[in-house]
Amino acid sequence: MDTRVKKVQQTDQARQVGRSVPRLEGEAKVTGRAEYTHNLRLPGMLYGKIFRSSIAHGRIRGIDTSAARAVAGVHSVITGEDVRRLIPEPYFGPAFHDQPILALEKVRYAGEPVAVALASDPHIAELAASLITADYEELPAVFDEVEAVNSSVIVHDELKPAGTFPDLKHFKGRKNTNVALDYKLRRGDVDKAFAEADHVFEHIFRTQQVMHTPLEPMVTLAEPTESGLTIHTASQMPSFVRTEIARLLGWPEYRVRVKTGFLGGGFGAKTYIKLEALVAALSLLVQRPVKISLTMEEQFYTISKHPTTFRIKSGVNKDGRITARQCEVWWNGGAYADIGPRVTQKSGFTSAGPYDIDNVHIDSYAVYTNLPPAAALRGFGIPQLVWAYESHTDLIARSLDMDPLAFREKNILRDGRPHATGTLMRDAAFDGVLSRLEERMRWREPFERGTGSIRRGHGIAIGFKASISPTTSVATVTIAADGSACLYCNTADMGQGSDTAMAQIVGEVLDIPTESVKVVHGDTDMAPYDMGTLGSRSMFHMGHAVHAAAQDARAKLEALSLEVGLAYAPGTVAAVFQKKYGMQAGNVIGIGNFSSSYAPADHETGMSANITPFWMIGGAGAEVEVDTETGHVRVTRLVNVIDAGKPINPRIVATQISGAAIMQLGATLFERMEFDRGQLVNPSLANYKIPGMQDLPSTMENETVVSEQHSGPFGAKGAGESGTFAVSPAIANAIEDAVGVRITALPLVPEVVYRAIRSARGEPLLED
Repeated sequence: MDTRVKKVQQTDQARQVGRSVPRLEGEAKVTGRAEYTHNLRLPGMLYGKIFRSSIAHGRIRGIDTSAARAVAGVHSVITGEDVRRLIPEPYFGPAFHDQPILALEKVRYAGEPVAVALASDPHIAELAASLITADYEELPAVFDEVEAVNSSVIVHDELKPAGTFPDLKHFKGRKNTNVALDYKLRRGDVDKAFAEADHVFEHIFRTQQVMHTPLEPMVTLAEPTESGLTIHTASQMPSFVRTEIARLLGWPEYRVRVKTGFLGGGFGAKTYIKLEALVAALSLLVQRPVKISLTMEEQFYTISKHPTTFRIKSGVNKDGRITARQCEVWWNGGAYADIGPRVTQKSGFTSAGPYDIDNVHIDSYAVYTNLPPAAALRGFGIPQLVWAYESHTDLIARSLDMDPLAFREKNILRDGRPHATGTLMRDAAFDGVLSRLEERMRWREPFERGTGSIRRGHGIAIGFKASISPTTSVATVTIAADGSACLYCNTADMGQGSDTAMAQIVGEVLDIPTESVKVVHGDTDMAPYDMGTLGSRSMFHMGHAVHAAAQDARAKLEALSLEVGLAYAPGTVAAVFQKKYGMQAGNVIGIGNFSSSYAPADHETGMSANITPFWMIGGAGAEVEVDTETGHVRVTRLVNVIDAGKPINPRIVATQISGAAIMQLGATLFERMEFDRGQLVNPSLANYKIPGMQDLPSTMENETVVSEQHSGPFGAKGAGESGTFAVSPAIANAIEDAVGVRITALPLVPEVVYRAIRSARGEPLLED
C-alpha cells in the first residue's frame, strides 16, 4: 500500500499541467523585489504633469503657458502644436486614428490632456501644470449614447479608421455622424416569428460608466537611445505599443524597444496604447528620459467601461420556447474610440444570449459622446449584455410562471447547435454550468424567505463570451546545457499567473519541473511578438505557441541525442551537451507560433461559420437579504461556476474566478462615475466606492466544471473574465425574488432599491 501511494505521488510530481504550482513570482512580490515600472528612475529624468481640459466640448482659442514656464526648475512646457512639429499626424488608436497625443483645435471631453509641464522635480512640474490656462469657445455637448446617434452635436468632424480592422474600412471619410460602428446580425425572420409567438416581451436595461481602478496607476517612462527609443511602460500589449509608436514616428520597428515589468493590475485599462504616445513624443522633443505616472484621479479621465442602453424583445411560445429575439445595443464610447468598435462587434453578436433561437435580429452601435473614452474592461462588454438578457430571461420565466432554471434549461444552446452567427457550438459546457449551479444552490429545495423587514431571495444567471479572433502569438524556448529552460513570450503577467501556467506547459512537454523554467517577458527586443494580454486569449493562443515552441525544442534535443549516440531522457540532457561540445555549453532553441482561424462576419447579415476559436461560459447564483426599510442589499452567498476547459493550474483559476466575481460585485452594487454636464464629480477612491472586505459575501464558492476544450493546449482555455458575466443579473434576480421589484439599471444602490419597493407598494417617493 505504501508503495502504491509513493508511485502515485511520484507520478503527480512528474506531471506539471493540472498541478496547483505556487506562483513563480510569488516570493519576489511578497518581498518587494518584483520589478514594476512605477519604481524605475533614470539619470536626468524629467517628470511630466498634465494640464487637462475643464470643459466637455470646445474649440481651443489659445493656451497660455507663460506662468508655467516662469516657475523655477521647469524644463519646458509642451502643447499639441509642439508635438505636431515632431509628428505631423499625431493621432493614435487601435480602431480609429482619432485621438491626438495632446489636444489640437478642439477638446472633446472634460479631462482631456491639453499640455504637459516637465521638470526634474514632480512637485515643480505639478505646480507649473496648475498655472497653465486655456481659452475655449465652448460648444454644445452630447452625453447620452442613444441621443448621440441622431444628435446635431458631432464629436468628430470625420471618421478615420486605423485600417487594422477590415470591417471598419467603409467608415473612412464618413462625416456628420457619431456612430463609429453599426454591426448587425440577421438570422431567420423575426417579424414572422413575433407575429406567430404566443407571448412577446420587451424591456430596456441600462448600465453605468465605471472605471478599472488598477491599484498600480498607468505609468510610462521613455528614453532616447542611440538606435531610437526605449519605452518602459505598464502595458498589457508591449508588441502593439511598439508597432503603434513606430507607425507614429515613421520608424522601422527595430528602433522602438518596449519593456514592461509586472503589472499591478490592468483589467483592460492598459491595453493597446494609452500614455505611451505622449511620453514618447515628450522624450524625443526634449531629448531626455521622461516619466509620467498618473494619479488615481487621472485614470478616471483616461479610460473607462462603456455605459450601455440595451432594448431587448423576445417572442415565446406557450411551451416556454423562445422563437424570436430582437436586440438593440448602444455603447457609449466617449470622445475617442479606442477599441470600442471591437467591443461593439465582438460582444455585440452575443446579445441574444446563450439560447437556441432560430430568429435573431441584432443591431449594435458604437457611439461617440463627450465623456471620457471607454473601451475594454474585464469581460469586453459581456457583463453589460448578460445584465440585460439574463434579467429579461427571468422576467419572461416569472411571467410564464416557469421556474427560471427550468426555462433556461429548455432554451440553452448545446454542443452541435448553431449560435446566432451560424457558428456551431463546440466545447461550451452550458449544461454542466447550469447543472452545477442547481446543485450548489440547492435550487429545488425549500428556501427560507426571512421575516420582518429583512426579506431573502435567490437568483441565477448564465452568460458567455467569444474569444477575440483572429490573433497571433509567438514564443521561443531555450534549453540550457544543464537541462533547465527559459521561455520567452510577451504575455504580460498582471496578476493572473500567466508566467506560472506557461512554465507548466513547458515543463510538461520537456518532462522537467515547472520550477526549472524561467519566464522572460515584457521586452520586445528579447521576447517575440504577442498580440496582447486581453480577452482571456493568452492561455489558448500563447499557450499553443508555448506548447509548439517546447515541442520544437524537445524534437531538436532528441535529434541532438541521436547525433551523439545517446538515448534521450530528461536526466541525460547534461550528458548530451557534454558529449556534443566537450563541456557544459550550447543551447537548443525551439520556436512556436499560433494564429487562430477565423471567418469574418458577413457585413450585411453578421453570419460566420467560424466566429471564434472558443467560447467562455460563466454562471452565478446569489442569495441576498434586502432591508425593505432602507433598500440595503446584502449578498450573503455568491456561487460562481465557469467552464475553463481543463485548468492548467487549478488554484490560480480559482483565484481568477474570485477576483472576477468581486470586481463585478462592485459594478453591481456600488460603482458609478457620476457626471454633471460632462464634469466627473467623483474621481477618487474616497468618493468612488469599490468593494472592501466588509462588502464581500460571507460565503463565496468557486468552481470549474468538468470539461475539456479539445482545441486548446492540454484541453485548457481562458478563465480571467468568465467569473464576471452573470454576477449582476443573478443579484438582481435574487432581489426580485426577495421583494418582488425589478431594477433595470445598474448599480443596485440602496436608494434605487428603496424607491422601487415604495413604488411597488403604491407609495412612490418624490424625486429630488
